[in-house]
Amino acid sequence: MGAKERHHVLLGVSGGIAAYKACEVVRRLRGAGAQVRVVLTANAARFVTPLTFQALSGQPVRDGLWDAEAELGMGHLELAHWADAILIAPASADTLARLAHGFADDLLSTLCLASTAPLAVAPAMNQRMWLHPATQANIATLRSRGVAILGPANGPLAEGESGPGRMLEPQQLVQALLAPDGAHVA
Repeated sequence: MGAKERHHVLLGVSGGIAAYKACEVVRRLRGAGAQVRVVLTANAARFVTPLTFQALSGQPVRDGLWDAEAELGMGHLELAHWADAILIAPASADTLARLAHGFADDLLSTLCLASTAPLAVAPAMNQRMWLHPATQANIATLRSRGVAILGPANGPLAEGESGPGRMLEPQQLVQALLAPDGAHVA
């Protein structure tokens, strides 16, 4: 699916220091002509506020499944149907596990289960978390279901270590998501 078919991008942001890079992802997606709606997990909102994403996207930000106003119209299902593509950046180890095991106890995981849009994830975590057999099993499960795994990159990590676990740069994520052949970065 090319850029023209991916004009409605749902960006899921999970908790982790790389959440600040998601702001640039929104800016670059909008610059490429996409409409972007953002869903934050509770932990993501500890790193970057909903107001920041609202200002960048020009759209209200959703951060909870139990938003009474949005749910009057089954807002979580409306968002799932609206999306032409879903990108989760950063995708924490917790979020990857939720997706792999089909949890639907927060807005982001519920949307992913309710949507038929292509899903891409950009893992970001400590290298030991990334290399842990549980995380690798979750990645294998997601890959087997057709989820595009974008990264992670090798390099310096927030805690001062270096290795695999660094989220790809926003430009790389946007290029992969909007590429004519879809999100295919291993």
